[in-house]
Amino acid sequence: MSILTDTGNLMFLYLDEIAIGQPVTASEFEIQSTAKLLESSGGRNWVPIIVREVSSDRYEVIGNTFVYAVAEAAGIERVWCIVADSSDMSADVSRALAQEEVPKLNLSIATRTEIVAALRYIIQQPQSPLKGLQLSVAANRIEEAPRAYWKSLDAIADLKCGITKGKKLDMLKQYFYLTPQPLPEILTEPALLMQLSMADLKKMAKARKISGYTQLKKQDLVERLSAQE
Repeated sequence: MSILTDTGNLMFLYLDEIAIGQPVTASEFEIQSTAKLLESSGGRNWVPIIVREVSSDRYEVIGNTFVYAVAEAAGIERVWCIVADSSDMSADVSRALAQEEVPKLNLSIATRTEIVAALRYIIQQPQSPLKGLQLSVAANRIEEAPRAYWKSLDAIADLKCGITKGKKLDMLKQYFYLTPQPLPEILTEPALLMQLSMADLKKMAKARKISGYTQLKKQDLVERLSAQE
């Protein structure tokens, strides 16, 4: 027997049944002027609020928070809402579709086209510390790096692509994340090995039983690892 659910339904809910989950970033002028427009047009929000049910007849806004703020300012008693499921993914998607949150890009698997688009977007942000970054140079070096194995975005600073630790790297961390894969025991490409950290190189050397690896400098360690069958 199926269980009835409101998920996916368009519902006309009382505003006092709804709590706002995220802060509204719009200015007071935008909210008040739009509230006047909403009142003069009959008080119907043709753009619905996205909500999820948190308890019986109680809801939380997960998308279109601006519409909620406008309806509240206009003194609207009931508003049109679409009821989403309660998953965090649905909340993330709703905020992204409403342009209330910029989704992060998985740098472990991102294509060059995606990397270029993300870097261009970051550069264009007001007061961005990446103004003046050579986009093609940075994108090429990031794309070619062994980012599938990175455990931290700090590795970008080692690429010498114009993105240094501090404000520049902190800005990138707002838009990228990683899902690192385990290092393979056998990796012999010198260019890739050189871009790994010493900790990762020593871990690989230990797994492959390379004698004296703890005393080797990076260049020597890379040569030993790249020579292994």
